[in-house]
Amino acid sequence: MTGNHDALGANPDAEGALTRAQGFSACGFTAGIKESGLPDLALLVSDHPATAAAVYTQNQSTAAPVHISKAHTANGSLRAAVVNSGNANCATGEQGLADAREMTQLTASLIGCEAEEVFVNSTGIIGHYLPMDLLRSAIPQLAPASDGGADFARSIMTTDTFQKEAVASFEANGVTYTVGGCAKGAGMIHPDMATMLAFFTTDAPVAAGALESCFRFAMDRSFNMVTVDGDTSTNDSSVILANGAAGGEPLSGASLEAFGSALLDVSTALAKMMARDGEGATKRISITVSGAKSWNDARDVARTIALSPLLKAALSKYDPNWGRILMAAGRAGVPYDLDQVSIWISDLCVFDGTATGVPEAEASQKTQGDEVFLRMDLGQGDAEATAWGCDLTEEYVRFNADYVT
Repeated sequence: MTGNHDALGANPDAEGALTRAQGFSACGFTAGIKESGLPDLALLVSDHPATAAAVYTQNQSTAAPVHISKAHTANGSLRAAVVNSGNANCATGEQGLADAREMTQLTASLIGCEAEEVFVNSTGIIGHYLPMDLLRSAIPQLAPASDGGADFARSIMTTDTFQKEAVASFEANGVTYTVGGCAKGAGMIHPDMATMLAFFTTDAPVAAGALESCFRFAMDRSFNMVTVDGDTSTNDSSVILANGAAGGEPLSGASLEAFGSALLDVSTALAKMMARDGEGATKRISITVSGAKSWNDARDVARTIALSPLLKAALSKYDPNWGRILMAAGRAGVPYDLDQVSIWISDLCVFDGTATGVPEAEASQKTQGDEVFLRMDLGQGDAEATAWGCDLTEEYVRFNADYVT
């Protein structure tokens, strides 16, 4: 990884991550969709057709652009991604579908490709038609550049307080390859990808089947392990383009594993940034569940704990109430023997079959930083998984009571 991607906020070392890989260009633009006047239109372009893989929201109230992009990514190849912020183009019927298609057509005309080679998405407020007059004027003006990755990342933001970018490199067969990514999301975050968007690029040559496998593995262990408020967005989408611009033969074996590791590093860094940027949050919560019979069991328990509003609220006020960890874990649907369970808050074991007697004040001290580390061992096996969330504060309620993009 380049720079400190475990940082709680933005990482300046990764600025422009999306276009660090060879053969990619991007840009951001102010089309006028947002009343704030902030950038609200972004374009990513590969110099030539790229192998592509994508995962999408499982929410049944799926936004129009998700339907279009699902069809466009079915053949495993893309040239570009166009995204607007400030309007989700969701619950907009046939007009919404037509508008999303037109966005891909306008983009295809600009860069010289087929509309079916363009990924499209939108993020923002639900239930409003896209202002197509603005987009018809803006898209032909887009001018992607090799140093435009940061502008892309900035233009997809809605309630985010900082850009989320990460980059990694790896060597395979004597060639150095790059994986870059950016994401947006701070609220309506509980991804279930079978208002979070993520984009990845790599100049490594990766065959379609291998890319799909590596991408789904990384998404399951990064974005699908994050929760802010338990609400799965109508527009959740994550896509990767692999254009092979750095050369070499399609990755396989150890080389493919190196790519998968770099991709997981980047996606995990972005996921952790998203958890820290939760609306109204003051701290990130990292929950590791170990000693499980399977990774799926560990995942289910970790995600359930991370989602608990009672635990999140307690931690916002430095209350080390480990009983709320036990309560949440117990409803995850994973059988375990309570007598075999142990719980840690940072390096303090507060429960080991029974309470360990750690003074509350001492445990409270461990919850007062920018990140709280929790661990629960089920005492059943060797599998473990980590989920990330954030505390729940009064500011979250105020923000969402007043929210308009």
